[in-house]
Amino acid sequence: MSDDLQAELERLRAENERLKNAGRGKLAMKVSEKGALSVYGMGRFPVTLYKEQWLRLLAMADEIKAFIEANDASLKSKE
Repeated sequence: MSDDLQAELERLRAENERLKNAGRGKLAMKVSEKGALSVYGMGRFPVTLYKEQWLRLLAMADEIKAFIEANDASLKSKE
């Protein structure tokens, strides 16, 4: 393979890796067409709930954290 092709291949691989890692860890919010709150960046699809559902979920934050700690050995982590 010529030096020019090898250099271009390395450049494209580096750019591909940079693009893959650019959005990781960043969450974004948007109001859906139906007026719900969608959170992007948690997985392949957005997490979409209506305002009341988000408020109920947020009110349980301490309980959710305690449940995660109590069941840590059984729960899997996605990295």
